Amino acid sequence: MDDKKQLNLGFAILSIAVMLLLLIIGYDQLNLRIESLLLVSAAIGAALACWQGYRWNDIIDAIVAKLAKAIPVIMILICVGGLIGTWMFSGTIPYMVYWGLKMISPQYILITAFFITSVISVCTGTSWGSAGTVGVALMGVAAGLDVSLAATAGAVVSGAYFGDKISPLSDSTNFAAIVTDTDLYSHIRHLMYTTTPSFILATLVFFIAGHTSSTNSVATPEKITEILQSFGSLYHFNLLLVLPPILVLWGAVTKRPVIPVMLAACALAIVIGVGLQGFTLTQGLNALIDGFNLSMFSDQGHNINGIVSDVPRLLDRGGMLSMMGTILLVFCAFSFAGTLTLTGALTIIINQLLRFVHTTGQLIAATLGTTILVTGATCDGKLALLIPAELFKDAYRGMGLDNKNLSRTIEDGCTVIEPLIPWTSAGIYMATTLGVSTLDLLPWAIQCYVSVFFALIYGFTGFGIAKTTLEHSLEKKEK
Repeated sequence: MDDKKQLNLGFAILSIAVMLLLLIIGYDQLNLRIESLLLVSAAIGAALACWQGYRWNDIIDAIVAKLAKAIPVIMILICVGGLIGTWMFSGTIPYMVYWGLKMISPQYILITAFFITSVISVCTGTSWGSAGTVGVALMGVAAGLDVSLAATAGAVVSGAYFGDKISPLSDSTNFAAIVTDTDLYSHIRHLMYTTTPSFILATLVFFIAGHTSSTNSVATPEKITEILQSFGSLYHFNLLLVLPPILVLWGAVTKRPVIPVMLAACALAIVIGVGLQGFTLTQGLNALIDGFNLSMFSDQGHNINGIVSDVPRLLDRGGMLSMMGTILLVFCAFSFAGTLTLTGALTIIINQLLRFVHTTGQLIAATLGTTILVTGATCDGKLALLIPAELFKDAYRGMGLDNKNLSRTIEDGCTVIEPLIPWTSAGIYMATTLGVSTLDLLPWAIQCYVSVFFALIYGFTGFGIAKTTLEHSLEKKEK
């Protein structure tokens, strides 16, 4: 190691700046694929490592070391795809959507929109899916009731990203756990410190703002009626459909191994789909691997030609193969992270930055600021989770803080903030899908931005900050 060239601060900043500039211009301005840009950035990092005196085997070992830690969570991601596909197959997710829509009370449209999209997003792990299906239907409800579309869109985005943030099926939640070396369920439980009070505050605001007496006598809009009729005609709904999510919930509460529980829930869903919905075992296995498709109903004699367009948008998803794109991104991202770590550029930069960071609150604030900056600069949520995680991981350990503080903070600064930035893909998608500009819905997306303030409060007060086992042991000895 002594014969390796060391980077100075200027060279370290330059190397990082070149990589970030490549990603920002290539992805945001030229619309190039993020995977290819990450690979080019990894190549630049590898070239820099070679200049320092590292061999090719050293570079490969650094990348493999990063990927080795991610393999268990990559397997979980694959299982998540299987869960979504089989739960569509069994009717579990449609059953939840069905009852969510039936329970809409026009008098409480805002809080209803918030709750329904929250539940669906938690169950499916996709903010885009819940906003693009049920969210669109709820915007139709609001239009029919003459309720503020900006407020309704804010409630939909808040609910959609509440689920995207804490659902074990969410790729961003899994990715945040991967890049910070944090257990998935520990990460989700720690997220509750900032997510729960944000949820309560949003609930109060939507309840007060949406409680109007002028909406009592308005009937359920036609679009929602069509969705309900379509679900009712396609599936045989039964309480047995809630067994797969109950199994997953039981596994999470009792801290059972995640992968066996998820596979068991997939198997149970296939059994329910075959026994209750009349599908075949072959179709069940296809749903597990390739995802569910509405055309499977045609084989059962159903006429799907007249189905409302929102139904296939919700049902046609899932499957283990659907996660391959995310997994490829993980491999490319960790190739970039591996070479970056080997060069030591991040360590040099963070050591200089930490000269001005002396408290936990300052570290949390620096993490949030960096994450929001990278989110806006790169317009890519995965990248905005990866870069701050690599930058601040050692700093958290050095202060005796558990990595789940880092995983929570980057989610508070990225996952739920991304849809509030107009030029990001999430911001563009939400504004286009819901028909409301980002800046108009932003004040109402309470669940999304309030978490940042709670993260800062916890950082400077010490409440909700998890310390490492070693730090706890030292504190006990002092007492």
